[in-house]
Amino acid sequence: MHIGIIGLGRMGANMRSRLRQHDIDVTGYDTNPAVSDVGSLAELVEVLPAPRVVWVMVPSGPVTDGVVADLADLLDAGDLVINGGNSRYTDDLAYGETLGAGGVRFVDAGVSGGVWGDRYGYGLMVGGADEDVERAMPVFDALRPEGPREEGFSHVGPVAAGHYAKMVHNGVEYALMQAYAEGYELLAKRTDLVTDVEATFAGWQRGTVVRSWLLELLVRALQQDPELDEIKGYVEDSGEGRWTVDEAIDQAVPVPTIAAAIFARFVSRQDDSPAMRAVASLRNQFGGHAVKPAEE
Repeated sequence: MHIGIIGLGRMGANMRSRLRQHDIDVTGYDTNPAVSDVGSLAELVEVLPAPRVVWVMVPSGPVTDGVVADLADLLDAGDLVINGGNSRYTDDLAYGETLGAGGVRFVDAGVSGGVWGDRYGYGLMVGGADEDVERAMPVFDALRPEGPREEGFSHVGPVAAGHYAKMVHNGVEYALMQAYAEGYELLAKRTDLVTDVEATFAGWQRGTVVRSWLLELLVRALQQDPELDEIKGYVEDSGEGRWTVDEAIDQAVPVPTIAAAIFARFVSRQDDSPAMRAVASLRNQFGGHAVKPAEE
C-alpha cells in the first residue's frame, strides 16, 4: 500500500517512520523542504497511485482548512483523505462536505501517543463509513500498538465521531494529569515525612489502582529533575479540553473535574492573580486578616 502524508512535524515524521517499518510505502510532503519527500502538494498527489490515500497531519484550524481546500481541487473521485490532526469534530463535518462534493472520501482519526508513538504505537479513534475505514485498515494496523486490535484501535462511528472521542479523551487526560500533579505537590510539601517522593510514585506503577502510562511519565520526569525546578510551572492548552467543557455545557453533562483541570492551567499563567488579590483584600476588609505587600 502507498500512502501520502501531509505534515512532517514531530508526530507526522514519526508516523512516516513507523509506517515504513511496517512495509507501508509512504511519500511525505511538508513545507519544510529539509524533511519533505516531494517539492509540492501537487507533486505528492501526482506520485500517489489512484485511488489515492492521503493522511493530513497539520495543525488544526486554518492550516487544516487550507490543506483540505487544496486537496479538494487536486484529488479525484474515489480518493480518500484521513484527517489525523487535532481538529474540532465540527470541522470534520465541513471537511467531509467539501471533499464529498467532488466524490473524495473522508475519514477523521483521533490520534493519541505523542512523540512515543513511533516506538509504542498510536491509539486511534476513527470516524467514517465502514468501507472507507476498512480500506485504510493496513495503515491503522501499522500505526496502532502491537496486540489485539480493539485495545489500540476503535471505529467509533461516522465522520466526526473520531475527533469527538479524541476530544473527550483529552479532557479526561487533563483531569488525570491535574490529579497526579496535586498529589505530587502534597507529597513534596511533607518531605520531612515522605523522604523520597520519586520512589513513592515509582512504587505506584505496578499493582495499584492509579497505575498508568501518565504515572510512568511523571516518574521519568522526576528521575530527570527530582525537584522539577528546571522548568516554570506554566501550562498551555491545545484546545481539546476547552472543547470538551463547551460540549459538556451544550449537553448539560456535569464535568467538574475536567473543568477544574482547565482552570488550573489558567491559574498557572498568572504571576499574580487579580482574583486572589481581590480575595486577600476582602479578607482584610471584613476580618482584618493580614495581607502580603506587593513585591516591587
